[in-house]
Amino acid sequence: MKMNTTVQHVTDRIIMRSQTTRRDYLERMDAARAKGVARGHLSCSGQAHAYAAADEDKARLVGEGAGNLGIVTAYNDMLSAHQPFESYPALIKSAVREAGGTAQVAGGVPAMCDGVTQGEAGMELSLFSRDVIALAASVALSHNTFDAAVFLGVCDKIVPGLVIAAQAFGHLPAVFLPAGPMTSGLPNDEKARVRQRFAAGEVDRAALMEAEMAAYHGPGTCTFYGTANTNQMLMEFMGLHLPGASFVTPSTPLRTALTAEGAKRALSLSALGDSYTPVCDILSEKAFVNGIVGLNATGGSTNLLIHLIAMARAGGILLDWEDFAELSEVTPLIARVYPNGLADVNHFHAAGGLGYMIGELLGAGLLHADTKTVAGTGLAHYTQEPTLASGTLSWQAGVGRSLNDKILRSVADPFQPSGGLARLSGNLGTAVMKVSAVASEHQIIEAPVRVFADQNDVKAAFKAGELTGDLVVVVRFQGPKANGMPELHSLTPVLSILQGRGQKVALVTDGRMSGASGKVPAAIHVCPEALDGGMIAKLRDGDVLRVDATTGVLEVLTAGVESRPASIADLGQNQHGVGRELFAAFRNAVGAADTGASIFGE
Repeated sequence: MKMNTTVQHVTDRIIMRSQTTRRDYLERMDAARAKGVARGHLSCSGQAHAYAAADEDKARLVGEGAGNLGIVTAYNDMLSAHQPFESYPALIKSAVREAGGTAQVAGGVPAMCDGVTQGEAGMELSLFSRDVIALAASVALSHNTFDAAVFLGVCDKIVPGLVIAAQAFGHLPAVFLPAGPMTSGLPNDEKARVRQRFAAGEVDRAALMEAEMAAYHGPGTCTFYGTANTNQMLMEFMGLHLPGASFVTPSTPLRTALTAEGAKRALSLSALGDSYTPVCDILSEKAFVNGIVGLNATGGSTNLLIHLIAMARAGGILLDWEDFAELSEVTPLIARVYPNGLADVNHFHAAGGLGYMIGELLGAGLLHADTKTVAGTGLAHYTQEPTLASGTLSWQAGVGRSLNDKILRSVADPFQPSGGLARLSGNLGTAVMKVSAVASEHQIIEAPVRVFADQNDVKAAFKAGELTGDLVVVVRFQGPKANGMPELHSLTPVLSILQGRGQKVALVTDGRMSGASGKVPAAIHVCPEALDGGMIAKLRDGDVLRVDATTGVLEVLTAGVESRPASIADLGQNQHGVGRELFAAFRNAVGAADTGASIFGE
């Protein structure tokens, strides 16, 4: 199938834009790989320190002929998505020994849950945790004793942070090993209804707690299509998972077999063998374009419009929001998973899942078919699905058709002709919006604004009955430099209630709204942010704002706003408590959202 001309044009533009930075990066990776087996350069004392606790693996490690696999894990048992990783190191070591190699846990990285910290002070550390994870993973691998690596991570900032670190060690092969989604519990739409009823004062906290516990009830990733599951999609579209690995539930024989095979595959790709495939060769410009197409086709999380930019820059590839917007225009939305529909990711996987989607998009010329992956050259590997028969893992052709057209559709009969993400720009700056769940009649609003500097003030105004008529709720001083750019997802029930009353309502913010943003239009990641003197800092109550996702407009219609002095917020309360005082250096160094909101430079 001939490549779609827009996809090819955007890819060529990214390659040209990134020419210098990508060349410099690849030269560094070439120099690193040329040094050969890393641990061979260690002193005898250094090697003895590295092998002292290796027990039965010591002889293989000293001999240097067997590959040594580094395990970087985000295990903790507070996150349901990461609790299954507790048993992975032992499983990986056993699998690698069978293949004649060795494995060691190189180190652990933190993993926080945005679901726990929503609306809390800890959320102000959430975005920064991505770069902490990248730093921690780099420390783990800096011992330079590994021939390949596996990365154990799932959730929102963890996978992007691990990818950034993997690219810093891009001369090494790497396989990402997921834990899988929890089994389906209380339907997500029913959970959302209970949240709205609680926000409206119609049910008590006991009813809310019962619903939440029924929805989040066991090990595995949350089952809605938020940032965590968008990460899993990306790892398949970009070739760092084994095919079909993303949405196999924990503690099943197939999940165990995929984990063992992923570890073996990582070592098989090392420079010690004949199939050397380092991360720097997999994560090419084409791979990132494939990831953006997947993001649009699935209506994925808006957080990835920040993370993908940061992930790409770690490999010398320069993306911008224009790339996302142009790809969205030609990418049909062919999946509806909550909050973009009623199905959860288990239903999505059963209906044909990522294998079906990749096959459809390849057939339409919307994906680059010739990318390198951990499964071999060619994205067609990812149209296959894993099976386990008599203890033997193999891959076979996927279903080739949707088994439920309310969840998955063909490119020829999509849910909507363009992707689930929109870029907005105008005199207020630049922003993004997830539109895959926003009805067409709600994608345009022109209304006066109510301006807030804290999401709790929005909730208080709602409870006081102040949010009447059509309005645009502006929540500013929520950018990365101001307070770490927290998600404002806890505003979703309030805004949904207003919309349900027949009001036209939208959110505009320099903060984030998360992959769970739903039916209310939310222009987020506004750049420049308020603390940088962006126009959003000059708005006053009553100014009229136009938010139009159909034409990509974010415009202040009130005259004279640009000549006003920028408002100044008291951010003192955001500087201390729950560790925030330790992140002052991050707030001072972080870049803008449209460059990845990273501390690693523009």
